[in-house]
Amino acid sequence: MKLTPIVILAQKAFQYVIQTCNKYQIDESHALKHSMEVFHMTNKIYQKEVMKFPYLESQKQVIFLSAILHDMCDKKYMPEDAGIVQIQKYLAKNDMLEHPEISMVGKIISSMSYSKVKEYGFPELGDYQLAYHIVREADLLAAYDIDRCMIYSMFREGLDYEGALKRTITLFDERVLNYRNDRLFVTAYSKNLSLRLHDKAVSELEVLRKLL
Repeated sequence: MKLTPIVILAQKAFQYVIQTCNKYQIDESHALKHSMEVFHMTNKIYQKEVMKFPYLESQKQVIFLSAILHDMCDKKYMPEDAGIVQIQKYLAKNDMLEHPEISMVGKIISSMSYSKVKEYGFPELGDYQLAYHIVREADLLAAYDIDRCMIYSMFREGLDYEGALKRTITLFDERVLNYRNDRLFVTAYSKNLSLRLHDKAVSELEVLRKLL
């Protein structure tokens, strides 16, 4: 069976994720599984949006590569600027995108984190504004995963289970459960799914609080 262009790009991008995670000891909360989850969620949002905005078809390579590679420059694991440069060199070396598109991948992944959006707001990315939101929202939706937050706390911050549980509850109370109030979702798909994920997280947290 002949591989589609997107699958070929994804294979190369996921290989880069594996290499980078090994090099920088990126734990599983931000490693291959998370990249796949954000990629697949991005595809779900994209499939809904492209029906309304057909121009997104010409941007899907940028969208999907940004989704897969978005944490491979995370400042929690490496200097962000250096990580972005390494990503862009990899994309260019493997002829995965043209230069303007490679530049756009860098702009998307360097401005989509929760902390940057809270501090600076959304960037102005012109024709790629919706592409940016698709990738950013996919990453936010993945953040409703309570276990993922626990894993990061235990691996990266060295907390024991109790400490990780307390930190996770606090993070959800102060941040994740406020995503909708902060109006961080702009697409209809993400607005609807985030409501279900929000309610699920609230229910799960009620059970976890009883452990303390």
